[in-house]
Amino acid sequence: MMTRRTFVKNGVAAFTVSLAAPRFLSDLARAQGASSRNLIVLDLSGGNDGLSLLVPYTDSFYYSRRPTLAIPAASVLQIGTDTSGKALGLHPKLTGLKDIFNQGRLAVIQRVGYANSSRSHFAGTDIWSTANPANSSESGWVGRYLATLAPPLDPLVAWNTTGDTPHALQSPSVSVASIPSVSGYAFNSPNSGAEAQLERSTAATIASHVPVDKPHIAFVGTTAQAALATLDRVASVGTYKPSVTYPNNGFGQALQAIAGAMSKGIGTKVFWVQTGGFDTHASQDTTNDNGAYVKLMVTLNDGLTALYTDLKNTGLLNDTLMLSFSEFGRRITENGSKGTDHGAASVMLAMGGGVRGGLFGTAASLNPDASNPTLENSGGDVTFETDFRAAYARVIDNWLGGDSVGVLGGNFKTGPAFV
Repeated sequence: MMTRRTFVKNGVAAFTVSLAAPRFLSDLARAQGASSRNLIVLDLSGGNDGLSLLVPYTDSFYYSRRPTLAIPAASVLQIGTDTSGKALGLHPKLTGLKDIFNQGRLAVIQRVGYANSSRSHFAGTDIWSTANPANSSESGWVGRYLATLAPPLDPLVAWNTTGDTPHALQSPSVSVASIPSVSGYAFNSPNSGAEAQLERSTAATIASHVPVDKPHIAFVGTTAQAALATLDRVASVGTYKPSVTYPNNGFGQALQAIAGAMSKGIGTKVFWVQTGGFDTHASQDTTNDNGAYVKLMVTLNDGLTALYTDLKNTGLLNDTLMLSFSEFGRRITENGSKGTDHGAASVMLAMGGGVRGGLFGTAASLNPDASNPTLENSGGDVTFETDFRAAYARVIDNWLGGDSVGVLGGNFKTGPAFV
């Protein structure tokens, strides 16, 4: 059992061995908004092929440049035309998302990106995370937003469902709870039952001693108290009984935990969730049931449809906004390995009860002529029309009630009005 003397002597090291979630014990999240609205940021990791998610099925160059990857027009889930008159449709496996689109609660934002797109996974992710193409090493845009919220602060104001804290959530003054597993987020003891409960109680007692003349020990004690106080709230999420069956995969289970956290009212304002596998350089296969991209679309569709339906059934949909992104799109012409390489602009999705659904932006012409203004890189890639920071600004200002100019370091309030 850990004694007070041992704790004081060994400091943070003695404490962190007693919790299963030491990653965020440095300071915890320091933000809690007054509003009940929450945001889910979805990272489609790897570089999503926007032309396979949102298909320009009347563009002949789409078929000539993708002889094996183009999705047949007859299979596309047609969702209408954009303001340029281009007919568009969703991937055939996105049937649930098409229903949500038809309900007016899914926005599909075309050609989102930035000038001189980085085709590096690392640099691209950092740029989308910082919202600053000129400085991809600064703090994250979500972290900066959280830092603007007034205390008192809830240590669970942000919940990262992955293992490591994403760059977008990082800030010098804000730490974020990383909880990939609700059941794994618990007081870590070699014992069980009454003995484990006694050890937790002892740890709480030790942490309650906050000596004013020893700021480092006081900091550890205060942080430990906050961490211990979150254990029961997170555990309550595990008792959530959803109104639908979520997919039995990592993405589906993360979304179920998010719905549970909302239902239990544990105080989280921003959630982070990720699903990967979008780096489809070879054997992308957009049409066969066992195809790589088809499986990605099934995972995306089934997870988001379950979340949407569950939140709608439980009355939480109107308080929820999901915003997706990917670090870059993919090249227009398929490569020799029947895949697509790193490209530029891609598609963002916004879903929720407050979303103004529809098609936003205009589709590129896929004519490879180097003078085509909707393409870049000698006609090889889709060029951006909507600055990704305009989508962030819309979320910060119109959904979260924050100050996008302050958070993003500039005025990007000219974006599509999807919320």
